[in-house]
Amino acid sequence: MNEPHIDNLFPTPVYNVIRNSELNLEEFEEIKSIIEAGMRKNAGNKHSTNSYIFETKLKKIKEFCEQQIKKYVEIIISPSQELEFYITESWINVTKPGEFHHCHYHPNSIISGVFYVNTVPEDHINLTDPNYKVKAIFNLGDQKEYNPWNSTQWWLPVEDNQLILFPSWLEHEVKHVKGDKERISISFNTFVRGNLGDNQLNKLVLK
Repeated sequence: MNEPHIDNLFPTPVYNVIRNSELNLEEFEEIKSIIEAGMRKNAGNKHSTNSYIFETKLKKIKEFCEQQIKKYVEIIISPSQELEFYITESWINVTKPGEFHHCHYHPNSIISGVFYVNTVPEDHINLTDPNYKVKAIFNLGDQKEYNPWNSTQWWLPVEDNQLILFPSWLEHEVKHVKGDKERISISFNTFVRGNLGDNQLNKLVLK
């Protein structure tokens, strides 16, 4: 009898890449200046009052993120027409020991990203299956072993200088930070310019 084959259909893409060069002194100083300019309380942690940090600071990190967004679009979205994806908002998150980052998604954005400046031991981001409510209709009990098909949440390990990109509708969170280090990351959203649709009464031109 032939062995069964499982097709992994309609997966949720989470793009993962490490920046080759570590943050330099100038970048650390710019991050410090953004934090010192003001932080706003969030549900569980804080984020910078400046929500457009890439417009004036961290030029090299922004360029790296833009390069990876282009690759994400080419590989995952693979549009037949020319579309320009660009960064809209960008901000810094600071999560102190004992704090957390609440479960959320990013409205008014297509691709969202997180670049990790300072991670903590055993650091990770917790991602939630968008179909978890459908799967929860039948509770079949605990799993012997978790896998991408039977899990409603997945912990993705992260480290310094790592960038992850994902669809903005994907819910994510960070559990309570352990240890004595601050967790610092840069988040951003994107949107698109170009001709959307296929001329079948759904064409949309965004400039």
